[in-house]
Amino acid sequence: MNTTEIEMQSDLDQTNWTEITPRALYDKCFTLAHNLWWSWHPEVVSLFRDLDPVKWRKLDHNPIALLSEMTPEELAARAAEMVLYTRINQAHRRLKDYLSRTTHTWGARHTGVLGSKPVAYFSAEFGIHESVPIYSGGLGVLSGDHIKSASSLGVPLVAIGLFYDQGYFKQHLDTDGYQQEEYLDTKVENLPMKPALGPDQQPITVKIDTRDGQLLAKVWLMQVGRVNLYLLDCDVEGNSPQDRELTSRLYGGDHRTRIRQELVLGVGGVKALRALGITVGVYHLNEGHSAFAPLEVVHQRMEDDGLTFDDALREIAHRTVFTTHTPVPAGHDRFDAELIEEHLGPLRDQLGISAEQLMGLGRVEPQNESESFCMTVIGLKLSRRANAVSSLHGHVSRGMWAHLWPWRVEEEIPIGHITNGVHIPSWLAFPMLQLYDRNLGPGWQKEMGDPAIWEGIYNVDPGELWETHHALKSRLLDFIRRRYSRQCRRRNEEDHIVEGARNILDPNALTIGFARRFATYKRADLFFRLLDELAELVNDPQRPVQFIFAGKAHPADAPGKELIRKISNLRRDPRFTGRMVFIEDYDINVARHLVQGVDIWLNNPRRPMEASGTSGMKVVLNGGLNCSILDGWWAEAFNGKNGFAIGNGNQHVDDEITDSRDVENLMDVLRNEVVSLFYDRDLDGLPRQWIERMIESIATCASRFSAHRMVIDYVENSYLPAAGGRSSDMSIR
Repeated sequence: MNTTEIEMQSDLDQTNWTEITPRALYDKCFTLAHNLWWSWHPEVVSLFRDLDPVKWRKLDHNPIALLSEMTPEELAARAAEMVLYTRINQAHRRLKDYLSRTTHTWGARHTGVLGSKPVAYFSAEFGIHESVPIYSGGLGVLSGDHIKSASSLGVPLVAIGLFYDQGYFKQHLDTDGYQQEEYLDTKVENLPMKPALGPDQQPITVKIDTRDGQLLAKVWLMQVGRVNLYLLDCDVEGNSPQDRELTSRLYGGDHRTRIRQELVLGVGGVKALRALGITVGVYHLNEGHSAFAPLEVVHQRMEDDGLTFDDALREIAHRTVFTTHTPVPAGHDRFDAELIEEHLGPLRDQLGISAEQLMGLGRVEPQNESESFCMTVIGLKLSRRANAVSSLHGHVSRGMWAHLWPWRVEEEIPIGHITNGVHIPSWLAFPMLQLYDRNLGPGWQKEMGDPAIWEGIYNVDPGELWETHHALKSRLLDFIRRRYSRQCRRRNEEDHIVEGARNILDPNALTIGFARRFATYKRADLFFRLLDELAELVNDPQRPVQFIFAGKAHPADAPGKELIRKISNLRRDPRFTGRMVFIEDYDINVARHLVQGVDIWLNNPRRPMEASGTSGMKVVLNGGLNCSILDGWWAEAFNGKNGFAIGNGNQHVDDEITDSRDVENLMDVLRNEVVSLFYDRDLDGLPRQWIERMIESIATCASRFSAHRMVIDYVENSYLPAAGGRSSDMSIR
């Protein structure tokens, strides 16, 4: 909300609630719904839910869709019935105060030159809330958490992405357990966005030239607290029918679709910033999808100030930060010379460079004509500060891209690391929030990135922590039963199966969660190597174990789909009936329930293929424990007392041997550590040693792996040095 909009609402706050009109009340709710600030404030979420709990669930927790189905008079009647007037007014006041208080934030004190020239944060997806389906998984949720924390910290930042009107696919499993994809049109009118306006107050449309014509993209504005998120959308008049669908789906289509999407994100995003009148201090490219952006910035500098290509490139590279997220070769987009010339040819002409020079920017070996153009390579070449997303991933990335700097030893390759973090308010269950309020002291949320704040968790009553966790676990199981019974009904399964699904899973059994993208290197089926031993484990009458699985495979990933089929079909194996559940359509809502309620979060990728991983960080906040391969974030988080490790961090040169060792280690740690500790109870029924690990996990990991800490690291180690506000030798070259 801008200042004018705040002032327009001020008269409502002075209104006597006995005299307020239904329209004024409706407008307050409408204002709340149109800033995604509400999504990480549980008291505001509950306010919308209380307006109509049934519709709230049916409408995917979308407050705008909910309000659109109510007249002002109906809303006023419901508010009176549920005594919501004061809550609505208080929430509205809090939003106004939050947006207007920009001088008392961490950012106001520490970001210096960024105040006049903000960071422009580019990402292909943003996972902010399940009601805004413009994300697919971890990268998008990380981007969403990044801008939420930037908002709360008061870091001057704007975000650039694409608007996908069909988003990522909805997942359903057929009777054979095979993933089916369904794409649904999103109603723009039910999303918290509006056309972005330029200084002339006119809607913005950017134009991107290609060899085969012009691409047009309109720009939407979505407000995420204090951060403006601008989304480019190619569904505009003037584009061909094919190009109007260019931004319809996230990660859909062939190589030509992908490069056109990335052209719109990178080049179109820079053009949009100029049209908005925003003077950018730092460009942060979150993964290679937006790596064309610096080329357009170079062009603008050449055109505005007469710089040569080399001089402009040198200047812009110093102002560009690049983050790489994957150690998997297939995760780095590559394009052939024809596609590059078709889409970058007009910009290349403006830059005054040859086709060979342009291709060389995207090659490890510039003169190697057989090498394709890699988006990660150009991202690394056009930035002077680059980082991986965990300490181990930094080591892996330096090895992967060492050939870009053949004159340096691997330890001196200029790729640092900033370990990912999660936005605590978005993932923290309300009962845990209340527990922290009682034990961490007043105002702890303002200092959640400070390790000292979390020392108070050592004073928590073990029984209180265990009861809170058990309540969250019961809520998770209620959610799973509802979802699973609907899955069974949709597959037209027999009545007794549907009925059984309503009572599936035991609230007293050790509950293990596994949810993520179903790529083969994540090894969701690792335990299939010892399936008989696993059957014995889950069916122990005294110490039963149960598993909840969720996740999507990319539509083109046949091996990933086969993993899902294998796991979901365990429901037909009598040894695992009622002990293994696969929940369809993994999204932020499913993730929220899982990370808040499981006892154990299982992660067993093939080391070192997990760049970071953030789902386990969310589990920590809610009292769950991690059982993981020592990869990604867990390699730097595990201290021997705050969870469980699978193996010792070594891998064999032969993947088959590595997998065999890892599954044996997995079964060993489950049997002899996880299960034993969970069921070792005292006279009060409390698993004391387990609770000690819960407390140690929270104390040692909550602040360290928070998005607040992550964003502060970016400001201090990347943004300020790139903007010229502070010197730093991290990843400079």
